[in-house]
Amino acid sequence: MADDTPEESTPRATARVLWKGAISFGLVHIPVALYTATASSGVDFDWLDRRTMEPVGYKRVNKKTGKEIAAADIVKGVEIEDGHYVVLTPAEIKAAFPKTTQTIEIESFIEASEIPFIYLERPYYLAPLARGEKVYALLREALLKAGRVGVARVVISSKQHLAVLVPSGQALVLNLLRWGSEIRSWQDLKLPPAGVKAAGLKEAELKMAEKLIEEMSAPWNADAFRDSFKDEIMRLVHQKAEAGEVQSIEKIESSSNTKGSAEIIDLTELLKRSLQGAGDRDGNKTATPGDSKARTRKRA
Repeated sequence: MADDTPEESTPRATARVLWKGAISFGLVHIPVALYTATASSGVDFDWLDRRTMEPVGYKRVNKKTGKEIAAADIVKGVEIEDGHYVVLTPAEIKAAFPKTTQTIEIESFIEASEIPFIYLERPYYLAPLARGEKVYALLREALLKAGRVGVARVVISSKQHLAVLVPSGQALVLNLLRWGSEIRSWQDLKLPPAGVKAAGLKEAELKMAEKLIEEMSAPWNADAFRDSFKDEIMRLVHQKAEAGEVQSIEKIESSSNTKGSAEIIDLTELLKRSLQGAGDRDGNKTATPGDSKARTRKRA
């Protein structure tokens, strides 16, 4: 995975905090805030009533009868086979939700190159909260020096995610990952066998392909690639706007809430205790009841 710092010309991270919590590894906690790291590049078409230019929403409609039904008459079911569903109650679904811990719990550190690109789903920026700057910088620099990333679990909006914590420039990026069960296998695809000889390739063909790749190689520059559809649509939009073809509608405002943060401190002592804890797990040391209680107080 490339470790590139975003260029000035790319969209800046929004100032709105999406989530507050802490990075946790060993006994060390780092208070952080989560910010979106991407912006939609597509064209956002809103539905409008042609007669009144009012926003058009979605209705709950019975697909068989075409009639609108009340929310109270809707239940949630999971299809187990064609046309056969198991219905779950709201209480059953709520009980299955993972507990919100407000913690990015790092479970292990791995080489950055070990994660295939196909698993990467959505990146977020992490920024330190009060008194967390030094520990934030420590983790960032340690990961950069070790050439590793942290594999973690995090619960956001009642949904559990697998994620990878990656140092990128001055920032720590939390990139949500797809679960292994979400990645389809390529085994059933008709792919050529691996290897030059097995694929029936000639050395001369391979050398020419390598030369072509070398000639077409260039440094990565995101601004060199544009969404031609969006550019054309926005050109038409600006053209119509300049011609006075603009309709006014009444905006419907929506409210947003952010969750509370976790409060954490200390550094050197927690690192020492974390290393002792790692030794305990490896069987190199034996933990005492006093150590266990101290660790529990620190984690709290």
